[in-house]
Amino acid sequence: MIQTVEAVVDAGGRVRLLGDVHISGPRRALVTVLEEPAAVPGEAALLAEAALAADWNRPEEDAAWSHLQPAK
Repeated sequence: MIQTVEAVVDAGGRVRLLGDVHISGPRRALVTVLEEPAAVPGEAALLAEAALAADWNRPEEDAAWSHLQPAK
């Protein structure tokens, strides 16, 4: 199944997807670079925050990183 996902390409050529991609293994992809700039610097990070939060805000993650937190 072909999927289309918006992305931002930074000045170093790194591609950051702004949405989820569901694949079962490596796939070929095409990237079309548009003339318009990203609306806001850091927009990719802001848009990805909700998707990442679903993974980060779990008790298992808190436990895994608890040794880096100051004592309460």
